[in-house]
Amino acid sequence: MTDRFSPSPHVLGAPGAGSLQTQRNKVLRNTYWLLALSLIPTVLGAWLGVATGITAGLGGGMGLVVFLGGAFGFMYAIEKTKNSAAGVPVLLAFTFFMGLMLSRMIAMVLGFKNGHELVMTAMAGTAGVFFVMASLSTFIKRDLSGMGKWLFVGALIIIVGAIINVFVGSTAGMLVISTLCVGVFSLYMLYDLKRIIDGGETNYISATLALYLDLFNVFQGLLALLGLGGSSD
Repeated sequence: MTDRFSPSPHVLGAPGAGSLQTQRNKVLRNTYWLLALSLIPTVLGAWLGVATGITAGLGGGMGLVVFLGGAFGFMYAIEKTKNSAAGVPVLLAFTFFMGLMLSRMIAMVLGFKNGHELVMTAMAGTAGVFFVMASLSTFIKRDLSGMGKWLFVGALIIIVGAIINVFVGSTAGMLVISTLCVGVFSLYMLYDLKRIIDGGETNYISATLALYLDLFNVFQGLLALLGLGGSSD
C-alpha cells in the first residue's frame, strides 16, 4: 500500500496522481470483468452437481475434507500464478469447483416446494448486498484498513463454528453461523472493494478472488437461512 505520509501521489494535481488513479481504475475494471466471468463456471459447476448428483455423497467429515482441501489448494495455486498467464484459468477452475461444492445445498433447497424461488431470492439478495457495498466503497473516504483484523477473526470464528457444526448437526448452530456469514462477508466485501479503490490491492486476480469468496459466502449464508425457513413450511 502506498505510504499514507507520502505527499505527492495523494495531492490533487500533483505529478503522478492522474496515472495512479488510472491504474486503480484499471484494476477495479479488470476485477469486475473477471468477477462477472467467474460466475459462468460457478453456475456450470452448480448445474452439473445438481444434474448428476455427483456431490450428493459428500456429507459430514468427508465433504468437509474435500471442500477445505480443494478450496485451499486452489487458493494457493491462484496466489502462485496470479502474475502469469495461468492465473485466470486457475481462478476459473476454482470457481467451477466452488459451484460444484455448492450444488449439494442448492439441490437440497430445490427439493422444497418453493425451492426455485428461494434460490432466486438468495441470488437477488447477494446482488443487492454487492450493489450496496460497491456504492458505499465509492462514497466512504476514510481508511477502512483497520477492519481487516476484526473481519479475519470473524471469518475464523465462522470456519471453526462450521467445522464443529458438521459433526454436531445443530439447526440453531447453522442459523447462527449462516447469519454471521452474511454479516461478516458483506463487510468483507466493502473492505475488499475499498482496498482496490484506495490502491491497497493492485493485482486484479487477487482482488477477484477476494470478492468472489465474499459473494460466495454471502450467497451460501442467505441460501442456508432461506433453506432453514423453507424446510419448516
